This record gives sequence, C-alpha cells and structure tokens, in this order.
Amino acid sequence: MKPLRILPFRTAALALLLLVLLGVRAQAAKPVVVVLHLQDTIQPISEDYFNRALDHAAQIKADALLIELDTPGGLLSTTRNMVGRIGASPVPVIVYVSPEGARAGSAGFFLLESADIAAMAPGTNAGASHPIVEGAKLDDTTKQKIENDTAALLRSYTAQRGRNPKAAEDAVRNSKSYTAQEAKDLGLIDLIAPDSTTLLNQIDGRSITRMSGTKTVLRTRDATLDPVTPTLRDRVLGRLMNPDLAVLMLVIGGLLIYLEFNAPGTIVPGALGTLLVLLSLFALNLLPVHYTAVMLLVGAAALMVLEVKFTSHGILGFAGIVCLVLGMLTLVAGPVPEMRVHVGTALAAGVAFGLITIFLVRLAVRARHNKSLVGIDALLGQIAVVTKSLEPVGQVMVHGELWEAHSATPAPRDTRVRVTAVNGLTLTVEPLPPA
Repeated sequence: MKPLRILPFRTAALALLLLVLLGVRAQAAKPVVVVLHLQDTIQPISEDYFNRALDHAAQIKADALLIELDTPGGLLSTTRNMVGRIGASPVPVIVYVSPEGARAGSAGFFLLESADIAAMAPGTNAGASHPIVEGAKLDDTTKQKIENDTAALLRSYTAQRGRNPKAAEDAVRNSKSYTAQEAKDLGLIDLIAPDSTTLLNQIDGRSITRMSGTKTVLRTRDATLDPVTPTLRDRVLGRLMNPDLAVLMLVIGGLLIYLEFNAPGTIVPGALGTLLVLLSLFALNLLPVHYTAVMLLVGAAALMVLEVKFTSHGILGFAGIVCLVLGMLTLVAGPVPEMRVHVGTALAAGVAFGLITIFLVRLAVRARHNKSLVGIDALLGQIAVVTKSLEPVGQVMVHGELWEAHSATPAPRDTRVRVTAVNGLTLTVEPLPPA
C-alpha cells in the first residue's frame, strides 16, 4: 500500500514543477514589435514597402507595428490605400514622427492621424495637408470638391480615434502645421516621446479601440524589435521615383539612341540608350505626369527639326528650347516639391539637349545633301586634264588616275575638261571654255 501513496505525490510534484516552468517561460517571452522606417515621399514604391511590413507583422502575429515616419508628403491616391490598410490591420499600428527635425507633412499627416497610436518626437512637426493639383488650373467648384473630399477622409477616422477632427481639418483647409507640443495640446497625437524605446514603454498596458470597434491592450514594454529593411528592389525603384533622375535618363537615353542611328553597328549606345529610356518611362508611369507637358516636348522636337530645314536665324530653335524647358519643368505634377522636376534640372537638361539635337540634326541633313566623295559618282563634275588628244577618244587624268575619255568636241593635249558622265571605264567629258 505504501507505493500507491507515494506515486500520486510524485505525479503531483512533477505536474507542479511543469506548471512553474511553463509560467516562467511565459513570463520570459517578450512582446515583438515590427519596425518600419518610412523616410521617403509617399508613392507606390513606399506603399509596397509598407504593405510588406504590414503583412510580415500579421504573419508572425506581432504585438504591434511601429512606423518611424519622416516624409514631406506624397500622392493622395497612395495615401488613401495606406490609410485603408492601417484601419483594417489585425496588428495595432503606431506611427511615430522621428527623429528630431523630422516631419509628417501633407500625406504624412494622414498616416499619423490614422494610426492606433500617434506619437511625435520633440522638435518635429506635422500638418500642411492642403491638396495640391500641380500644373492644372481648376475652377473654384472643382477645387472645393477636392478639398471637401480630402477633409472628409481625415474626419472619417480622427473622430473614431478620439482625436480632434477640427484641428485636423484645419491642416487640410488652411494648411496649418503643428509642432509636437501643439499637436499634443490640440489632441491630435497621443504622446511625445524622445525615442522609440521610451515610446513603447509608455504605451505598454494602454487600452485602444480599433477601427472595427474592438478593444485591445498593448503589450510593448521591453519589446523585441523586428526591423523590416528595404530590399534592393525597393532601393532601386525608390531612386527611380526621383523626377529629376527620370528626366535626365530620358534625355541621355534619347541622345544615345540618336547616336546609334547615326553610327549603326556600335550597339552599346543603342542598348544603353534603350535601357535608360525604358527605366525613365517606368518611373514616369508611376509619377503623376502632366500630359500637356508631353505635348510641349513633342512640339519642341518639331520646332528644332524645322530650325534645320528652314532659315529662321535661330528663332525656331530658340522657341523649341523654350518649349523643351517648360515641358520638362511641368512634366511631373507632384503635390510636393520633392516630386517635381526642379528648375535647375529643367534648364540644364533642356538647353543642353536642345542645342545638341539641333547641332546633330544639322550635321545629318548636311551630310545627306553633300555629294559622295568615294566611288564613280565622285568623278561627276570633276576637272580633268587631257593627256592624249580627244579625237574624239583619248585619255585624261583626274584625281591622279588615267581614264579613257570621249568628247563630242575634239580637245588637244593639256586641255582642261569637265567630266559629265561615267560609262563603265570610259568618261564622257566636255572642254572647258578658255580662262
């Protein structure tokens, strides 16, 4: 009977020990926070990067996604997509404007206000979110529609997040911009934190209401950070989204292709030029292109060709270069200066490309009108000297070569004649009048 009493005691002790070990292990498990550094304009490439981080956080069931934001703004269409994904995210999203000196301008302000937790570092600012349609003249009604639609988008989630919809709307209608302290005082953000570690420790245990209406308690203290870094594709495509670079690639690629047409068989200029033009068109396809600017570029090309064809004393060429510069300057209708072609780039590329194009086309046209300097056709119109009297057949010397010649008019030795035709190996000549 004694062993029967000891066995339950040992089993209970082992079970108790196992529970203690499991409890210690559970306490030792740290929360995981996925970190995304969004320090670029808001455009399709940054949206892909954002979506990848959000999918990764949902896949590993992270406790939160922390977006460290520093952006001048970007495209409203892309912003709408990103805001929608933040609202539908199964993982709580924290948007933190940092480091010191960073900003959440224009589209960045929409992302900040859409987050479950909105935070800013000291010395940062956010706002100035008035919608801009660059390069287009809109009537008052259309402007009001765009402004009302953008303001409604912001109000649709700031009130549900428990933030100040009126102060948020001022950033849209009046282009208001707020410091970190002003945003905190107006109820636009939840807290100010000097760094991400302090931020995560401060919000630990805070209860938040998701867009779906469910409540969640954040677990972020001493969290393990899981950074999502940009891939090589993200970095390359992000560089291509620079409008200045896209325009320069288009100009250089066009010149290289023109060089290939004028020197067939070199291969390298044509291949490199085609690659640059295709990369430029890819980037411009993702950017908001102003199509009247494309018409200006086409008109510029036509004017520069006409400058070569007709004598205009440079007027057509100058008009073509002006159209080229204006077309490049207004080609990308970006909502922020970082997404537009800068004046210096448009002037340098436009003037250089225009002058080079006029010069090269002029050379090509002149070469087509020049007579051939090789072959039998090069003999036509040349002056020859009679070495054997033409009565009517004899010999002449032209270009240091002796040719059989025929002349309808007899010509004595040492007479100067002009070549009028070439018939096989016999020249037809005519005597020149005496000097």
